[in-house]
Amino acid sequence: MNNQLFFLDQHGCAKNQVDGELLIGRLVNLGWQRTENPEEAALIIVNSCGFINSAKTESLDSLIQAKNAYPNAKVVLAGCLAERYAEELMESLPEADAFLGNGDLSLLDQCIENLFGGKRDAYIAPQKGVCCGDRPELLNFSGSAYVKITEGCNNCCSFCAIPLIRGSLRSRPEKEIIEEIKQLLSRGVKEINLIGQDLASYGKDLAETENTKSPLAVLLEEITKITGDFWLRLLYIHPDNFPADILPVIAGDSRILPYFDVPFQSGDDQIILQMNRHGSSAKYIELVENIRKVLPNAVLRTTFLCGFPGESDKQFENTRKFLSAIQPDWSGCFDYSPEEGTPAAEFDRQVPNRKAKKRCKILQETQEEITSERLQRHLNQKCQVIIEEIVPVKEGEETGFVIGRSWFQAPEVDGATVVQYDATSPAQCEKIAVGAKIFAQITGIRGVDIEGFMI
Repeated sequence: MNNQLFFLDQHGCAKNQVDGELLIGRLVNLGWQRTENPEEAALIIVNSCGFINSAKTESLDSLIQAKNAYPNAKVVLAGCLAERYAEELMESLPEADAFLGNGDLSLLDQCIENLFGGKRDAYIAPQKGVCCGDRPELLNFSGSAYVKITEGCNNCCSFCAIPLIRGSLRSRPEKEIIEEIKQLLSRGVKEINLIGQDLASYGKDLAETENTKSPLAVLLEEITKITGDFWLRLLYIHPDNFPADILPVIAGDSRILPYFDVPFQSGDDQIILQMNRHGSSAKYIELVENIRKVLPNAVLRTTFLCGFPGESDKQFENTRKFLSAIQPDWSGCFDYSPEEGTPAAEFDRQVPNRKAKKRCKILQETQEEITSERLQRHLNQKCQVIIEEIVPVKEGEETGFVIGRSWFQAPEVDGATVVQYDATSPAQCEKIAVGAKIFAQITGIRGVDIEGFMI
């Protein structure tokens, strides 16, 4: 065990990943080094997820396993679970040597000092602003980065604990976001993914201006002024708040990808209302139609929640029909789990988990058929692909392969693009690098993945 090595066990969403990268930055500034081998580490940080029960269990199990396997290391529970349950876990989770919330990540410095001074404590601060700072290491591949533009959420969906954990909406100043994007691009990043609990709400908490455009549209216009070859992707836009004025901005700059992550959650009007959402299946279908009218090549990703309290077979069937009606390129599905402190946890007629999982499977199978059909439109098309992995070329082989993503595939959640290239061609080989962008001719579809050759 090395006294200056730490191991980060990362869990949860992209927002939590950014927090993990900020924790790395703070530790590096304190003189620590990250190791991929927990056996070497004097410090293990479990950056936990607290969104749904399965994620909570996974995070807690990871911490307990880490302490049992490496009893001489200091083990810290960070992230959403620590933020929400530190007081209770101080008593019930002796395996954790300290607890660090995500309201103020700068408390890590004090946490480390006290921890190695023999003090066991929790470091929880009010949720204010958006934590930022040095991110010397990105936890995804080097060509892509997440940029957090908001923290917290004011939508207060009845099933969601995010406002209880992350607090109310806070937006980062526009200049700060622009500067971070420029710094990342200067480091060779080719893909910027804007993230937040709801990008559509960006800027609504800031001082009002005379600008009639939405703050998100204004931000995108400022980003278009940045020079360089990069992709910009928007991840998570609440359907009730979708700002239509971003569409012409996206249409005017090919670097802003027409990729929309809009989590509808349900296609039944009564369930939508009980989720404390203000739309309807008809309004949501109209939204999708409007997006595709302005941007015919738009790609849509969405999410559905199955087994919401009281969801009947008929209401679930309405969601399945809605899925078929909007024809998203991609969608995810998760079964409802009651979250302590949320209104839905107190609703009557909780749906058995087995039934909820069965409904998830039906939606997933429906989506697989839709995705297969939607991907057909990319066949024989020229696509730009960002490389994530290079398959080693064996001696004597003339064909090489890289694994990456086309513009219509978001990091981690969508399919992959496998591209073959001429391993005997110096011109092609010199373009092959992780994080680089190449052009490929799409020749085949394999499930949710696509294949092509370099051109």
